[in-house]
Amino acid sequence: QLDRHVPSPGVPEFNRRFAWLIGVVATAFLVLAGRLWQLQILRGEAYYQKASDNFRAERFLPAVRGKIEDRRGRILVDNRPSFNVYASPRYFTPEARERLVQLLGLPPGDAEALREKVRKSRAQEVLVLEDIGRDQLALVAQAQSELPGVAVHDVPHRNYLYGTLAAHVLGYMNQVSDVELEARRADGYDEGDYVGRYGIEKAWENYLRGKRGRELYVVDARGRRKEDKEVEALIDGPKFVAPVAGHDIVLTLDADLQRAAEKAFASHPSGGAAVVDVATGRILALVSKPAFDPNVMTGHLTRAEEAAMEADPHKPFLDKTLRQHYYPGSTFKFVTALAALDENAITPDDRAFCGGGLEVGKRVFHCTKDHGTVNLQQALTQSCNVFFWRLAEKIGLDRIARVAEDFGFGVPTGLGMNGDVAGFVPSKSFYDGRGGFRIGYALNTAIGQGDTVVTVLQLALAYAALANGGNLWVPQIVEKVVTASGRTVAEYPPTLRRRVKVSLRALEIVGRGLWGVVNDKTGTAYSMRRAGLAVAGKTGTAQIHRLVRDDRGKGWDPDRDHAWFAGYFPAERPEIAVVVLVEHGGHGGQVAAPVAMEIIEGYRKASGAKGEPVGSSTEAETGEDGP
Repeated sequence: QLDRHVPSPGVPEFNRRFAWLIGVVATAFLVLAGRLWQLQILRGEAYYQKASDNFRAERFLPAVRGKIEDRRGRILVDNRPSFNVYASPRYFTPEARERLVQLLGLPPGDAEALREKVRKSRAQEVLVLEDIGRDQLALVAQAQSELPGVAVHDVPHRNYLYGTLAAHVLGYMNQVSDVELEARRADGYDEGDYVGRYGIEKAWENYLRGKRGRELYVVDARGRRKEDKEVEALIDGPKFVAPVAGHDIVLTLDADLQRAAEKAFASHPSGGAAVVDVATGRILALVSKPAFDPNVMTGHLTRAEEAAMEADPHKPFLDKTLRQHYYPGSTFKFVTALAALDENAITPDDRAFCGGGLEVGKRVFHCTKDHGTVNLQQALTQSCNVFFWRLAEKIGLDRIARVAEDFGFGVPTGLGMNGDVAGFVPSKSFYDGRGGFRIGYALNTAIGQGDTVVTVLQLALAYAALANGGNLWVPQIVEKVVTASGRTVAEYPPTLRRRVKVSLRALEIVGRGLWGVVNDKTGTAYSMRRAGLAVAGKTGTAQIHRLVRDDRGKGWDPDRDHAWFAGYFPAERPEIAVVVLVEHGGHGGQVAAPVAMEIIEGYRKASGAKGEPVGSSTEAETGEDGP
């Protein structure tokens, strides 16, 4: 009986081990609970997002870029349907890449570029090839099962309906670079997006581009889109956000006149022309030659084509109307004439003798010929350099510079695109700081040579001011901005920069001389006049390196002078100012004047304007001599 109350030796050992077991199990449960709390509470959202990303794909939907229209509503630039090939780095295997390269026939260099682009990309989809043809589209579609991660999307592609027409005005587009992408991401740009690079496309990018949309959808393990309603329900937020189309830009340009101006320039390889409405400063035509094809520049330019254009001595990428400045030659003589008239240094009847040159110190300045005794009107009509050299001696360089600056020379026009340069008008202080002033500098400036340089558009605006009685306008190329539905969101009325500080009487006197250039038998453009066209203007033959007197040569020659014509039409009640520059073309009257006449003829036919008898409307309409 006593033995029944003696504990078994194994019982305490069992209890002790059982307690340890309970502790281990409890600890395990605590660890498991803690881990579950960490996974579901602390990091649950992150893991959920990763799980969702395994089947969720995101695609940005490009916005339809706004159209560009001329002043009459004719579409110059719109968008056409195209097909782009994209690759998703997550699913795009090396085997798929090799197969795609084979199907598209990519050369080794492009194939390597494709590999690097996909490898470095942070986007869900990488643009591989844009605007593919229907044959390539069919090949990719047939081999879709062999191309995991490859998709073809239809996207709008920029379409320049008239090829090279107004190319420098309209501009072109290309893909945003890796470097600038970092700065543009905040504005909604992504890899493969296009951005305006020139002309209106660049200057009005923010209005034209619109706002892209977004689509979320489900893919399988090979990156192929699938329809699964239950899985789609797990996608948070809206699955589709529609893109917003860009605004349309309505230009002041007239497509018919632009076409006529470019046709008039057909026989000359390089130069520029501008046609401006004298009453508003609106640009009706702007020609820079040679031009590029915006359709080629926008996504189709090969390296060989780019190299050839860069090496072209005619510089097709350079806007000859805004970005390049030139010696204006005799087209600048109106400035010297107005400076002398308003200084009362001369009257219309004052005369000077031209014996073919002017001796200044030990140097002889040569005129184009012996003009005999001429007054101001005759000197303008016949382009007598000696007469204007005499004026420069009387009034000095600074007076000429002041009037030139008043007419807008020496500062950018304010158009705001294509690198609008200022040109230059020298003053006496300019030379004082560079070795000292000499009278020869004033003589050169008086006839548009020396250090005086202007742009084609500056000269057109100045001649518009001559024609309209002294209003210098800010040039305008955009008339208004409208939405895709046609609602006007911005409208731009003409902007007057200032009234030039010369009398209407002085403008009228100069106008008579400009009339004689075209209509007087002694005028430098008389042989190029056209019946029914009452044109007033001035020819210019701007010396470059050396004066080439042999005009038997034809075509572009870097040693030949620049040929100018600047004027307005109709002479009696002007509507347009026209300036033509033929780079290295030779004599202005023989080369540039015919181009201007053809442009004016194109305007007359399109608008119904008629030439009128000699005279200036300025004094007749106002009945006063001006300020």
